[in-house]
Amino acid sequence: MLKSNIAVGLDIGTTKVCVVVAEKDEIGKLNVLGKGRSNSDGLQRATVVNINKTVEAIKAAVADAERESSIRILGVNVGISGAHVHCIHSNSEISINQTGIVNDSDVKRFLEKAKTNIRYLDIDHEIIHVIPQEFIVDDQEGLLDPIGMAGTTMRGSAYIVVGLRTKIRNIKQCVEKAGLEISAVTFEPVASGMAVMKEREKKSGVVVIDIGGGTTEVAIYIDGAIRYSEVIKVAANDVTHDLAHGVKALYEVAEELKIKHGCAYTPISGVDEDILIEGIEGRPQKSFPKSSLTMIIEARMMEILELVRDSVKRSGYYEYINAGAIITGGGSLLPGTEELAHDVLGLDVRIGYPEGVSGGIKGSVNNPMYATVMGLVAYAFQNNMSLPDHNFASPAEVIPQDIPAQITEEAEEQVPNPAGKKIVERMKKFWDNL
Repeated sequence: MLKSNIAVGLDIGTTKVCVVVAEKDEIGKLNVLGKGRSNSDGLQRATVVNINKTVEAIKAAVADAERESSIRILGVNVGISGAHVHCIHSNSEISINQTGIVNDSDVKRFLEKAKTNIRYLDIDHEIIHVIPQEFIVDDQEGLLDPIGMAGTTMRGSAYIVVGLRTKIRNIKQCVEKAGLEISAVTFEPVASGMAVMKEREKKSGVVVIDIGGGTTEVAIYIDGAIRYSEVIKVAANDVTHDLAHGVKALYEVAEELKIKHGCAYTPISGVDEDILIEGIEGRPQKSFPKSSLTMIIEARMMEILELVRDSVKRSGYYEYINAGAIITGGGSLLPGTEELAHDVLGLDVRIGYPEGVSGGIKGSVNNPMYATVMGLVAYAFQNNMSLPDHNFASPAEVIPQDIPAQITEEAEEQVPNPAGKKIVERMKKFWDNL
């Protein structure tokens, strides 16, 4: 049972750390109470490379979320991703309990049996979690929730997420060193999908594509369950690096160019013009054609989407994706991404925003960059993980010493813009943090 009606998601990304505190209302919608965000440079392509920097980024984001929500955060559902994570299909079969009616205990035994049936799991890997795909009770097939069904035998399949022990341990170390308890670890493509999919899409067949800073995550859902996933090591940061190389400018300048003038699809890029580019360390300004800027961006985004297309076709599920594709994550906000994806993937495409958010500071998370962290919150509620009662705090209890002792001016600049800022400013802040 839930000890409270509040859950916390922690998304430790390559470019940013996001924390969201939310409660569930009486109709099952999420009411966002607070969020925090900080720049992250302790990871490379979703893998921790600097423990201390990652810990400080987590502390800064948590402090922001605590101040905004007036809730003391201890337990979190933390997301994990990276090329080291892979998934295994496993079959399972058990006898139903003596009552002949499937209960929670039967489902747990079914999933435990699925774990023990895995072959070739070496000591370097560990199971992150087990996701049921389909249950068959006697001859009744295609069940997603077998609770209450009558029968003697239950069989089916599960999707088991596995990752390298050392990389998982590094993530856990960072969270624990930041003073937090880990309620659960969740594969981020699962969280992103939960945040942006509609139920009809999930049943009809859909691919969710999360373009982050360091990685692009692919997850395919057919008949209401996840069937395939992959993490691709090319993403939005690569676009900025290409611009910096092509324009011969600093990374920060290339990021600003992407914000102000970026487009991923030539047909909608508009009228060509020369763009003034800031010189490096006092050097004079120079100009660069906007059309060339678009060509650089489009080339890298096309590569990302071609890798996604190859992944989807390799899965064997391409022909079953009737609802098309949902593109989310920070990289999805680049103008022209939706149109380019339609051409490359050959699927209907929409940009995915967090679903099922009803109130609180709803507007502050109504952005694809918050899809993963909102999915982590939703997953926590779905799996009955929430903050115990002693984690609540009055506004007076959330005091400044929760903030990391050494906060630099750069860290102060990472605090999100307050509500009411113009959308252009919010977009600029987002791209600055990629």
